[in-house]
Amino acid sequence: MAGKPQSKPSLAATSWTLLGMLSYEEELSGYDIKKWIDWSVGFYYWSPSYSQIYTELKKLEGLGYLESRVEQDEGLRSRRLYKITESGMAAVTDWTNNAPVDPPVLKHSVLLRVTFGHLSNPTRLRELLEQHVAYCEAMARQAAEDSDGAKAQPVWAYSVIALRWAAKYYAAERELALELMKDIDEADAVLRTAAKGVAGMPRSTPGLWRDVEREVQGRHE
Repeated sequence: MAGKPQSKPSLAATSWTLLGMLSYEEELSGYDIKKWIDWSVGFYYWSPSYSQIYTELKKLEGLGYLESRVEQDEGLRSRRLYKITESGMAAVTDWTNNAPVDPPVLKHSVLLRVTFGHLSNPTRLRELLEQHVAYCEAMARQAAEDSDGAKAQPVWAYSVIALRWAAKYYAAERELALELMKDIDEADAVLRTAAKGVAGMPRSTPGLWRDVEREVQGRHE
């Protein structure tokens, strides 16, 4: 029998996500949850691995937020199904309404490569951006399709509008990537005026970044 936790634990985002997925009061296996996240939350947050999911499910059950049972089919296969408890529902409801909102964290690997474009060349950078454009197009299309599919369940109404947002986000990201591609020639022309260092590579003036930092900070004082 699931007991009530004595204090409010500090949970990782994965745990809150799992509780949120189970808040629809349906019994789900870890595999089910992973698939569901892939076509919903995965578009605008992230999709945890199976190992992360199973680790957090076990932790949540230990806290009394979930309970589980093993379902055996007619053969030898079995699967563990998880269901949210009253304590779990109260915890995720409180988190949804009262937890501090963290600022979004942008980890843009393509833009990081563009940042160090002096180590590459315009042709290669455009190739990377073309790949990113194709990715954005696919994600925007899939998010829109999943949003339409989610309309089948009234209880998913908020998931529908979140997925619509995701589709718009990837469409906008595509346009930004296309715009960045047009800026490459301008950046390359400026780079050609830079001083050269070892092996003819562009180099910056030593310590200049500190002066730039002070100047920028001064504008905000």
